[in-house]
Amino acid sequence: MELNNIRPAVGSVTRKTRIGRGPGSGKGGTSTRGHKGAKSRSGYKHKVGFEGGQMPLQRRVPKFGFKNINRVEYKAINIEVINQLAEAGNLEKVGLEELRAAGFVNRHQLVKILANGAISRAVAVEANAFSKAAEKAIVEAGGSISKI
Repeated sequence: MELNNIRPAVGSVTRKTRIGRGPGSGKGGTSTRGHKGAKSRSGYKHKVGFEGGQMPLQRRVPKFGFKNINRVEYKAINIEVINQLAEAGNLEKVGLEELRAAGFVNRHQLVKILANGAISRAVAVEANAFSKAAEKAIVEAGGSISKI
């Protein structure tokens, strides 16, 4: 192989279609633009979202609600899960590290403890937030809470 022998692969290079060069080309006459209408004429520019006078989609679809940029998203963990973790591992303290190790949360998630279920042992619980009922249930069982 030498530089003067190099050719593109067969079929990879095609000639540009010459539009509007007479009827013999098969692309003459209307030059592939169809008959009449704004799109067939020179200088045509469409507006973004224009649907030929039909009410455009972005005006038809109703708009509602808003996205609160200050919203804090918590991963909800119930006290029954805390109780199961404490009993299974015989733990005195259940915090973010224990929840991550058990696969309930990842390192980017904030944790809120909710009061679904029952807690039967004294456990020190560490989380980002607690519901009032969960705080009460943990303290009544002899445990303690600490917010991070």
